[in-house]
Amino acid sequence: MGEKTLSAEADKATLRRFTQHVLGDLRALEQIMADGLIEHDVRRIGAEQEMFIVDGRWRPALAARDVLAALGDRHFTTEIALFNLEANLDPLVFGGDCLRRMETALDGLVAQARAAAAPQGLDIVLAGILPTLRKSDLGMESMVPEPRYYALASALDRLRGGAFEFHIKGVDELILQHESVMLEACNTSFQTHFQVAPSEFPNLYNVAQVAVGPVLAAACNSPLLFGRRLWHETRIALFQQSIDTRSSMDHLRERSPRVTFGSRWVRRSVLELYREDVGRFRALLAADLTEDPFAVLAAGQTPKLQALTLHNSTVYRWNRACYGVTDGKPHLRIENRVMPAGPTVLDEVANAALWFGVVCGLSDAHPDITAVMRFDDARMNFRAAARHGLRAQFHWLGHETIPAQTLICDRLVPLAAEALASRGIDAADVERYLGVVDRRVRAGVNGAEWVLRSFDGMAPHGSLGARLNAITAAMIARQKEGKPVHEWEPARLDEGGSWQYSFHKVEQYMTTDLFTVHEDEPIELVANLMDWERIRHVPVEDHAHRLVGLVSYRTLLRLLGSGLDRAGVAGTPVSEVMHRDPITVPPEMPTLEAIRLMHERQVGCLPVVKNGQLIGIVTQGDFMDVARDLLEAKLKETNP
Repeated sequence: MGEKTLSAEADKATLRRFTQHVLGDLRALEQIMADGLIEHDVRRIGAEQEMFIVDGRWRPALAARDVLAALGDRHFTTEIALFNLEANLDPLVFGGDCLRRMETALDGLVAQARAAAAPQGLDIVLAGILPTLRKSDLGMESMVPEPRYYALASALDRLRGGAFEFHIKGVDELILQHESVMLEACNTSFQTHFQVAPSEFPNLYNVAQVAVGPVLAAACNSPLLFGRRLWHETRIALFQQSIDTRSSMDHLRERSPRVTFGSRWVRRSVLELYREDVGRFRALLAADLTEDPFAVLAAGQTPKLQALTLHNSTVYRWNRACYGVTDGKPHLRIENRVMPAGPTVLDEVANAALWFGVVCGLSDAHPDITAVMRFDDARMNFRAAARHGLRAQFHWLGHETIPAQTLICDRLVPLAAEALASRGIDAADVERYLGVVDRRVRAGVNGAEWVLRSFDGMAPHGSLGARLNAITAAMIARQKEGKPVHEWEPARLDEGGSWQYSFHKVEQYMTTDLFTVHEDEPIELVANLMDWERIRHVPVEDHAHRLVGLVSYRTLLRLLGSGLDRAGVAGTPVSEVMHRDPITVPPEMPTLEAIRLMHERQVGCLPVVKNGQLIGIVTQGDFMDVARDLLEAKLKETNP
């Protein structure tokens, strides 16, 4: 998506011409490979660091352009959302102190970003998914206002033909619709690159597919989305669904999503991946292209293959083949898109060292990994790692089933250490980074486990918003300390800061686990719900979950005082007694406005409605909780 000359709309003829350019580039790549022009005598590594920008309330800040202007550094660029940044490392030759240099460079870039953000009252956080993100943060107004992002959103909308649907189930469950691609912006990653020669590409790519499951299990760092405990690496499910252009009717036939692990091994050449992607996926975007790759080759120069590169950037394989040009020479590399950002730069480089080492070690031991591993097992291992992290079970070489912790610590860390040493990586660095992985996995505490333990540990004492704030604040503080995540103390509720950060808007503390009734049901059901659940208000929904009324305990008291006998009350339908058109509020309403509204209209609760559907409720009891927290905070200030 680096191309900035894209149009927001492309007609059929323009897309046809662009597809012709893609096919031309693919033929040019075939010639480049046949002529032996791809660089093969050096191996380089690289990385991309994505990050979130947050304000003083730990909320996403729409400040990417301001921070970029303050940075003035070519290593930084935008991502799709105004609360994201991306930093790109310069390539490093694989050997010697390359891992230490990678860590130093990453530390420097993150420090630069923090220094540029600080004068604006902002900070930087490395997280696969920012805990304090809310659905209201993901409107089109949060998109970076550049043609390439608008073009992508428009193209996906066109292919999808309707709202994007999300269904992710873990400990909790998330089911929602969203109107745009912006849920992609929930994800930030730490992407690593591994340059390979054409002849070794098939086996190294296949080995990378095998390695990615256990490496992800060690690296998981994204267990929360909108306060729901989902997968240990929820990014995997979320990103796939946020770019999925298939409609529900398509699922009866085999159609690959644009975000994919793949469907088979590579047998002969990288060209198989490019051909499959061009054949399966329509061009999403088009750009004004002036390069004739064959003319460039005839002039003795190296073409950039702009059309093929652009198309490749809109097909999101978790391990993606990339063509590039360095110092005038074409090269191939494998881009690992699986690993999340954070928890610390040290953890990230340790994850990278594990991946580089396992890929090298497995390829040394197995010149044809497909002879000892089924593709479906590699794909299922990836999914198991994303869902369960360090709790996953893997189907490993030779049809062995093995727990993640045993596989990583007893098999893969020693394998990676030997392989890195054989490539000339400094022994002290091998010990440093793989030691971090080994201790983290043996302790059973990756980023996801730390978040979940912190979240559940604070559960009896704070609202959802307060816990999410505390986790985010603790992440930033511990990242600045630099200790790896397995040495972190759990987040504490008081780390989230002042009480107003947790109660600024209605959505931060509204009740979302609701008991509702339909208007055709008997009022006796409402009375029982109020008794069983100790609640005073029961919303009335239709079958589409639209709010159509509200029943309060006062309504029941009036009904009982009307002179009806018990049988008459019990048989009354809800529709006859409910209050129609109750006062409602949106989730983004500031708390002070909600308090004023409740006081002025003399109501005991406010149903929370978004796009016509009931999503929560706020009651007088919730405001009593706010008042309690405020009083406690004030008393602590005056009586420390």
